[in-house]
Formats: sequence, C-alpha cells, structure tokens
Amino acid sequence: MRWGWPGLVGVLSLALLLSGPAMAVEEPAGYRMGAYRSPVPASLSGATVVDTQTAAGLREQGGVSFIDVLPRPPKPENLPEGTVWRDKPRNSIAGAVWLPNVGFGQLPAEGEHYFRQGLSEVTAGDLDHPLIFFCLADCWMSWNAAKRALGYGYRKVYWFPEGTDGWAEAERPMEVIEPLEVDSGAD
Repeated sequence: MRWGWPGLVGVLSLALLLSGPAMAVEEPAGYRMGAYRSPVPASLSGATVVDTQTAAGLREQGGVSFIDVLPRPPKPENLPEGTVWRDKPRNSIAGAVWLPNVGFGQLPAEGEHYFRQGLSEVTAGDLDHPLIFFCLADCWMSWNAAKRALGYGYRKVYWFPEGTDGWAEAERPMEVIEPLEVDSGAD
C-alpha cells in the first residue's frame, strides 16, 4: 500500500494523538535534590519565567543582572604532583556573572555564603534589583538558584529555563566568563 501525502499526515497525526500529551513536570515544594539535567517545570512560584526573546529584550533595556549558575567541576584532590589542571571554559551570555555550584538542592555553609555574597555584590544589596537566573536547557540548577534567591528576599527574580542553549541557538552574544570571586568570610 502506498501512502500519499494526505494519508501519511493523517496517520502521523493519529499516532501523535494516541500517544497522549507530553508529561508535564510539576513544580516541587522544595528544591530539586538530584537528576539536575532533566525536564523542568513551566513555572516557578514567585518568579517570572522568560523565554530567549524576553531575556534578550530585558538585556537590551539594561538594569538587569544575568546570573549563570552552571556548576564547575572541582579540581581533583589526588592529582599526581606536577599534573596540569585546566578548568573548562564557560561560554555564557555576554555580560553575565557566573556563580557556579549554587544551584544544587542543598548547599554547604560555604556555598550559601558564596551565593549570598555574590548576589549582594551584583545587586549592591538592593533586593529589588532584577536578576535573571539560567544555566542550560533542562537544568534544575537555575530553578533551584532562582527559588533560593526568592527565599533570600529578592523580589524581581526571573528564571530563564532555555539558558545558554536557547541563547546560542538564537545567535545572541556570548563570551567566555570566569566565576565571580567574593570575600570568603573567613577571618
């Protein structure tokens, strides 16, 4: 049996209909604690979810800080003496601030301090300063970090779930960035 174009479209449409809608991801009450690279919810209570076009518009308007939270693998402690270690470069949204490792579901005390200090430095302590959190597409790290910033009292929080994947696909400006260094708080 040969399928003509109309018949093939009909069969494919019926197959998609019978397969049911894509499973929606529910917004959890707490932080995501694992499987950070998996489908994310469409919402984040208290934050504004933005797509690439909206994020680009906010960037062009100015006055908003883009916060990249992609993790940075630590240097292994047991490397043989003399081994050269090079951190992997992070190609991110031009002008973004990189606060790596702050999107895990649970942060150690040093991570909490680093995140709070980094946000305070970026916003000059202004809880109304707009912040856009991102990492990669389907990455819970940015969802967790945006949720945590809301918990810290920041009131203008945007979550950009498409992250650098969506930004690069739209051919928006990118650059290699380094992690923000903050006061460790140790005396």
